[in-house]
Amino acid sequence: MLLLVPADPLRPRHPDAHFAPEAHAAREARVEVAVVDHDALARGDDVPRAVSRVTGQGVAVYRGWMLRSERYAAFADALARRGVALRTTGEQYRRAHELPGWYPGLAGLTPRSAWTVGTRRADFDRARHALGGGAAVLRDFTKSMKHHWHEAAFIPDLDDGEAAWRVASRFVELRGDDLVGGLVLRRFERFTGAEVRTWWVDGVCVLVGAHPDSPYDTPPEAFDAALVSGSVAALGLPFVTVDLALRADGGWRIVELGDGQVSDRPSTVEPAVMVDVLRHGVG
Repeated sequence: MLLLVPADPLRPRHPDAHFAPEAHAAREARVEVAVVDHDALARGDDVPRAVSRVTGQGVAVYRGWMLRSERYAAFADALARRGVALRTTGEQYRRAHELPGWYPGLAGLTPRSAWTVGTRRADFDRARHALGGGAAVLRDFTKSMKHHWHEAAFIPDLDDGEAAWRVASRFVELRGDDLVGGLVLRRFERFTGAEVRTWWVDGVCVLVGAHPDSPYDTPPEAFDAALVSGSVAALGLPFVTVDLALRADGGWRIVELGDGQVSDRPSTVEPAVMVDVLRHGVG
């Protein structure tokens, strides 16, 4: 296995500080590590140069900052021309990274959702009516603005079209050029306790731990990832994270699914443990 991590912008031959512990642990485990220029990948202006320091061949796993789906596909293509195959294809990355890709397979396990393509008011109103009345949480295909909860995330009543649109407009303003896909409305469900982050390789849960936002809140002993294993496996995705939370009525619900390559590691999970996760199914 070849591990690819972003380069430090100031020291381009070295891993970015955020991913350096995983790179070090990988080398300790005799896994080859190479750096890529994430900024160039994100811009899409010189992808061959961005991967020019990748000299190994074979199957690779990326551990780095998020990329838009089209940028990841270009990344995968550039590596393929160098004899390197990302374990996660461009199509698989899009399905994991963007909510419309994974939602249909998990619809019964996650809050009901409706979305637009683009940010037109008419499309937003159609999605709002499709979801029905009540409270909702707003996001785009990849991210919410939960840190701006009342102004750009939470909609108390979908029947109040003007108030809902004010939240959506503020969300669009704050996301700016980073907005991905369109506007997603998710039925608001009340959760208790911290989220649990689970890591899956080829449909098998290989690690259960805390969420990066609450790294010291360990999962309850009663938590069992088997509750969602069949549905996650059926997605056919090679490496994903699934975040779950306990609903107020006592049922576990999927809050988010993401591509494991760009999912953050909680500070309480040792880098060597993450390397073991990465090696599942590759060696």
